[in-house]
Amino acid sequence: MEKKITIFLIALVIAIVVLVGAHAIYNKVQIANAPTIQELAEAYPWTVPDDWFKTDTITLKGRIEGYDAEEFGFTSMKCSYEDVFENDRSTVLVMGIAADGTFCKKFLASYPMQQVFYTTDSNVSFHSISFFARPGETIDVTVRKGSLGQYECIYNNGSSKDVERWLRTSEELAKQFSPLWHFEGTFDEANEVADIVWKMVMSKLQKIIRSEGYTPMEVQLALADVQARFGQDYIGCIVKQADALVNSKKCDSLGCAEILDSAEWKKYNDAKTYAPLRRIDFDNPLLFASQHFYFLQNRIQYARPVATGSTVLSYEGYSKQLTDYLAALRDLMGDDHDNLMAQLCAYKEFTFHFDTFREDGDSYQYMLSADNLTEEQKKRNIEGWPTLAKMFPLYLDAFKNPYIRQKAEQFRDRKLSQKDLTTPLPFTPAAEMIGEFVAKYPGKFLVIDFWGMSCGPCRAAIQESKELRAEIAKRDDVKLIFIAEEDTPDGSDAYKKYVAEWLAGEEAVCVTNADFSRLQELFEFNGIPHYETITPDGNRVSDDLRLQGYENFVGQFEKLKEKLLNYN
Repeated sequence: MEKKITIFLIALVIAIVVLVGAHAIYNKVQIANAPTIQELAEAYPWTVPDDWFKTDTITLKGRIEGYDAEEFGFTSMKCSYEDVFENDRSTVLVMGIAADGTFCKKFLASYPMQQVFYTTDSNVSFHSISFFARPGETIDVTVRKGSLGQYECIYNNGSSKDVERWLRTSEELAKQFSPLWHFEGTFDEANEVADIVWKMVMSKLQKIIRSEGYTPMEVQLALADVQARFGQDYIGCIVKQADALVNSKKCDSLGCAEILDSAEWKKYNDAKTYAPLRRIDFDNPLLFASQHFYFLQNRIQYARPVATGSTVLSYEGYSKQLTDYLAALRDLMGDDHDNLMAQLCAYKEFTFHFDTFREDGDSYQYMLSADNLTEEQKKRNIEGWPTLAKMFPLYLDAFKNPYIRQKAEQFRDRKLSQKDLTTPLPFTPAAEMIGEFVAKYPGKFLVIDFWGMSCGPCRAAIQESKELRAEIAKRDDVKLIFIAEEDTPDGSDAYKKYVAEWLAGEEAVCVTNADFSRLQELFEFNGIPHYETITPDGNRVSDDLRLQGYENFVGQFEKLKEKLLNYN
């Protein structure tokens, strides 16, 4: 009997070895025969519409058949929404589900996009609605159970119907990128893995295209999507390896970092290291449609080889910074011109520096009132100041794409027309939650800290500011409020323990996932920690004035009060 078992085990091991070997050989054949992106694109030609870029509303509406709120476990769905032109940060859209299962959500968009409304509270097998829409469209969706008992989305019209095969199968490629997520090693080895991942993705995509019968439009969108995802995950992989090279520690009471491998760190700063990015067509307008584009753009904008460092506060300084920045982006992406992505990154830099360029901005006013400068020095500084009138033409000249130029002009006009330092909150359930705090603490400014137990930076900021907050608590003109997202209004045991240790005696509340999403939509944020400032009369302080954390809190707060006093 024992001999038979031994023989069986040996045979099993041999079979496993043969199967693993066969799978490895199969993968090698797959990689060797993987098509190039050019081959797939040329095999399925499709022309991008002339009005691909435009600003208009997108409406998603429809019905969930057989919906029952108690049975399903949710009454709303959310979408992590990013528009690289209109939002300085990603935000959240909340779509309510009516008692009869109907839903409707309208939002502004600057270009076509694939997005997903989802819920994490579902008690059934239905969790998300994926859709693709162009600005100006209304997409109608019916959610119903299929023949196998699983919920499926039926697209009744519009662009979503045109690309329903892509919407249904696009996530089948996700696991092909996993080697980049889990990789640990040198930058050269990361590039070798990236090369293999790319070929695996191309091979898998070709199979999906054929098996699902993708239309040329779907093929081109899928190719753009995998490029955006690949770039996002590749740069994420590189950053992860760079983080492993840094040993942070305290040096003479100042924060500093020890670089564990200077040769590898040098590669991290070298644009040549990022050669796999050359696979991406950064001039392709279809990239914007990908869910991953926002993150790709962000990682390109702040990639280590294009970091600008500090800038001399002068026209010459910022002019040189723009020139150097565009040159670094060309090197990083391997282009001999300022491609669409480079122009978009420059646009984002322009919006970031806009307030500095304004003659009525804080920096300009500070320079005018500086006691340590002579009148002659002030005059020289004013003449060399990077005013909006000087800087805007430089940026416009960099924006060869007419839509980016248009967006830059609209941003400038909108910012210059904004005169109010505060705005009233709308009449929504989320705003009512804030109104309750305003009523509870009359006459006080509210500084709201949105945080969460899973957010390390949130907890670090709370723990490091404990002594400062004790001093703030003595003031009669401001109240700190801490709002965290928890599965239940009572909060988890870990949450309660943390609050007892670090927020004892302070206004700490937790809200459900759905309520937190509504607050995210109200204040237009997605990541945490996030801070908002509310005036005693219940108005929201504008983004450029609201308090940003606890560093120099008193100085920030006094400056805010002075501005509001002078404004009124």
